[in-house]
Amino acid sequence: MKRIILTGGGTAGHCIPNLALVPHLKLIGFDIGYIGSIEGIESKLVKNAGLPYYGISTGKLRRYFDLKNFTDPLRVIKGYGEALGILRKLRPDIVFSKGGYVSVPVVRAAALLGIPVIIHESDMTPGLANKLCIGAAKKVCCSFRETMGHIPDNKAVFTGSPIRDELKLGNRDRAVEFTHIREGDYPCLLVMGGSLGAQHVNEAVRRVLPKLLPEMNVIHLCGRGKLDPTLNRTNGYIQYDYIDKEMADLFALADFVISRAGSNAIFEILAMKKPNLLIPLPAGSSRGDQILNAESFERSGYSLVLKEEDMSDESLLKGIMSLRENKDKFISRMSEAKESDAINTICELINNTVHEKGWG
Repeated sequence: MKRIILTGGGTAGHCIPNLALVPHLKLIGFDIGYIGSIEGIESKLVKNAGLPYYGISTGKLRRYFDLKNFTDPLRVIKGYGEALGILRKLRPDIVFSKGGYVSVPVVRAAALLGIPVIIHESDMTPGLANKLCIGAAKKVCCSFRETMGHIPDNKAVFTGSPIRDELKLGNRDRAVEFTHIREGDYPCLLVMGGSLGAQHVNEAVRRVLPKLLPEMNVIHLCGRGKLDPTLNRTNGYIQYDYIDKEMADLFALADFVISRAGSNAIFEILAMKKPNLLIPLPAGSSRGDQILNAESFERSGYSLVLKEEDMSDESLLKGIMSLRENKDKFISRMSEAKESDAINTICELINNTVHEKGWG
């Protein structure tokens, strides 16, 4: 049997697309293992998916000063040694990386051992981890066509972003039963801040609840440690720190979505054809990738965009009402999207790479 090691982590967005590939990889005969960080969110997600999980030491890759910048390189070196040991033991035919800082020692260890590597870049421009891995990769899968201009021509492949099949199997009635949200003629607004949450967005949404709740229900995925217990009994408002298996049902229930502009989130929203307001992580808090992602979706007519620095109670409410007023227009534009068959494209690329002369 062919064997593949998946890697990627730090956030759910670096893990969930990997898990989307798993059923298809199994169908084409792959035995699958996963290398991630010891304590990252990917550990729980992968174990819940029933895959063998191998944790390694990791150090965060930072562009700013932090005292941990002096110690984390030692953790990366340790993780590199651990990755070498795991790969030597498992002897995979190929490694597929979704990025995140945990992926760097794994990809570099695979390259040293002569194991072919394919990586996937979700954002418009490559992140630091993937930049450090491109040289070791045979191919680089890209979610956006614009990204291909940042990758060597002989490596860049446009694939789109892999979306979990189960997202399309959601059930509105199950969501109502799960959330106990009030029933009646209330459209539903789903607010997503990613697995780590988005505190400024959380605070803004909570401030405008008195004006939203007379007209709509609000389901708020606010991130771990960011629940507000004072709002637990608010009629029409439900909050969760994180949702996994129930996400498909929540998408089925949602009429509109507010989200950060991480690539995984926005491609899921596009696949589900939900009118959406994107509030990208500002450049001062990131490398600006979410801004570029959001601008691309806005140009395509899939999304409204509200910059965090321009966000006020009034602008947030205006954006939400605009989604409601132009719902059909957004759905129509998203229905016309020429989405690639990302999962099959990526799995075919993986399979072909393994079967090239000299591999597998």
